[in-house]
Amino acid sequence: MRRLLSLICLLAMSGAAGAQTPASWDNLNALRAGQNIQIVEVTSKKHLGSFVNVSDTAISFREAAGDRTLQKQDVRSVRLSKSNRRLHHTLIGAAIGAGAGAGIGAGAWESSGFLGGKGAGAAVGAVIGLAGGAAIGALLPSHDMIYSAASR
Repeated sequence: MRRLLSLICLLAMSGAAGAQTPASWDNLNALRAGQNIQIVEVTSKKHLGSFVNVSDTAISFREAAGDRTLQKQDVRSVRLSKSNRRLHHTLIGAAIGAGAGAGIGAGAWESSGFLGGKGAGAAVGAVIGLAGGAAIGALLPSHDMIYSAASR
């Protein structure tokens, strides 16, 4: 049980290690009109929409309620949405979890156990690891940071 908890902690830390450093406002110039973005205001209000354009002082985007423009000082962060990222992270997390779970299960399983030998332990560990890895993978961010106010 201790090994399983250690594995879960290790997988959770790998998600934090992938965190990106703050990005510059100039990076917004690389966006193309129509790309899906997520904007977070300094008040923590989130906007999901499509990029329209950017200037040195403001960003314009289109959301369901219509076109909006936010001043640079009102923007905490801008992230580029990638719809297939969450599935990608889930599948990778499931594969890593299943492999690690199988190894831990086989190593920790008693060969004279009630369900059988090390193979049964590996199977049980793989199923548990697959579920845990998939859950952690699904929780990883699916947006790339383009701008963060902390980089000012």
